Amino acid sequence: MKRSIIAALVAIAFAIVLVSVAVEAPTGERQDPLPAFNFRVEIDGITAGSFRSVSGLSCETEVIEYRSGDDNTIRLLPGRTRCGPIVLTNGLTQSRELWNWYQEVITGNLVRKNGAVVIMDYNKVERARYNFFEAWPSAYEISPLDAGQKDVVIESLTLVVEGIVRG
Repeated sequence: MKRSIIAALVAIAFAIVLVSVAVEAPTGERQDPLPAFNFRVEIDGITAGSFRSVSGLSCETEVIEYRSGDDNTIRLLPGRTRCGPIVLTNGLTQSRELWNWYQEVITGNLVRKNGAVVIMDYNKVERARYNFFEAWPSAYEISPLDAGQKDVVIESLTLVVEGIVRG
């Protein structure tokens, strides 16, 4: 009898431990979203400074539909993946680095560069890095000039890329 009581108590204690483990909150560091305003752009050989915005940091994979024989089920398979284009904008300065890089394309001298978009937390600590590869400028533009406005001139550079990897 004592053994059955002890066995029952052990079983109850074990069940309590299992239940308490199941309802404990997960431990670890809280993962807050990163701010969209704290970033930097790195491009091999370019020291153009800070950029106002980055857009087009994306990749998309084609979906290929496949049907085998008389099976009416359509299978979906991954096809080619395309990334970008990435558009960089910043205030126009006297630096000609971005323009000169684009000029190389215009004159037929394709110069490809690697780079990264680095996203930082509120303390300017790097938290995410998107490396891009084999980039070259396909378009260059400055914002409209208007004597009635007090805005700064914005230059935009569109980069085509062959790949983006999160580092």
